[in-house]
Amino acid sequence: MLINVGIIGTGAIGREHIKRINNKVQGAQVVAVTDINAEVAKKIAKDIGAIFFETGEELIASDKVDAVVVTSWDPTHEHYVLETIKHGKYVFCEKPLATESEGCRRIVDAEIEYGKKLVQVGFMRRYDKGYIELKNMITSKKYGEPLMLHCAHRNPSANENYTTPMAVSQTAIHEIDVLRWLLDEDYASVQMLLPKQTSNTHENLKDPQFIIFETKSGVTIDLEVFVNCRFGYDIKCDVVCETAEFGLTDPAFTKVKAEEKNYTRISPDWQTRFMDAYDYEFQLWINSVISGELTGPTAWDGYVASITMAACHEARETGKKVNIKLDERPALYC
Repeated sequence: MLINVGIIGTGAIGREHIKRINNKVQGAQVVAVTDINAEVAKKIAKDIGAIFFETGEELIASDKVDAVVVTSWDPTHEHYVLETIKHGKYVFCEKPLATESEGCRRIVDAEIEYGKKLVQVGFMRRYDKGYIELKNMITSKKYGEPLMLHCAHRNPSANENYTTPMAVSQTAIHEIDVLRWLLDEDYASVQMLLPKQTSNTHENLKDPQFIIFETKSGVTIDLEVFVNCRFGYDIKCDVVCETAEFGLTDPAFTKVKAEEKNYTRISPDWQTRFMDAYDYEFQLWINSVISGELTGPTAWDGYVASITMAACHEARETGKKVNIKLDERPALYC
């Protein structure tokens, strides 16, 4: 069975997913594209032998399209996901699911009304081999219960358009989802601190930022977000259990000995660091579409992430510890 995929949004990540689906993933092909920049989308359609649609709505409604990938401008995500649910088609939506928690909740409610999980959110950290190994070790209880997690998300640089709230909404959002998934429990509260600021930031960006989560069972998580570290793209996650500590290692690069130095290279960007995770994520999504039962991050996960982000913003602005309040998880997502 071959799944015919339509792509809404042919910007950088959309183009990457087109290449991924057509060249790496088995069981699917891109047959339709659309974008607000029609000329770019038309050229891509011609290059890959796909159909160009003037609007996302037309693409979703087409009987040529079995499943939809949404990689358009963030504020359009909610609308396109809701449209896809109306047509009873599977949809993969890059983060965020919606720009506000209310929008995420509308998607959850629409999916519940339809009666089946159709939505997967692009939280790709869950598909990284390192995080999968961490989850397996935590779940095994071999070293007792997890007590603390020490994490960092560092980028080499951020441009002038990257502002203080984006440290949460564009960067820490990855940890917000994957750490909750690792521990299989929700957050209870969050605090945020603003350490001494780097001279490499700009007036609209507080950098670095420090986030402290406490989960429902009492696990404490500290997360450093530093988007102008200058030395590379660096992801850390160390888990302290009752009788052991374990964590992510840096990806394997060639070791160099030269000029009285012994070193290995650091990933320059997220594409290099998580390329395999993206490929695995899409292969499993296509597999689940073929089987008729989604297994990846759900609309509920997107909603919880949005609620958590809002609490982070409140904690940063008020300087206070903020409780994270969630609705009861609907039966569809249990």
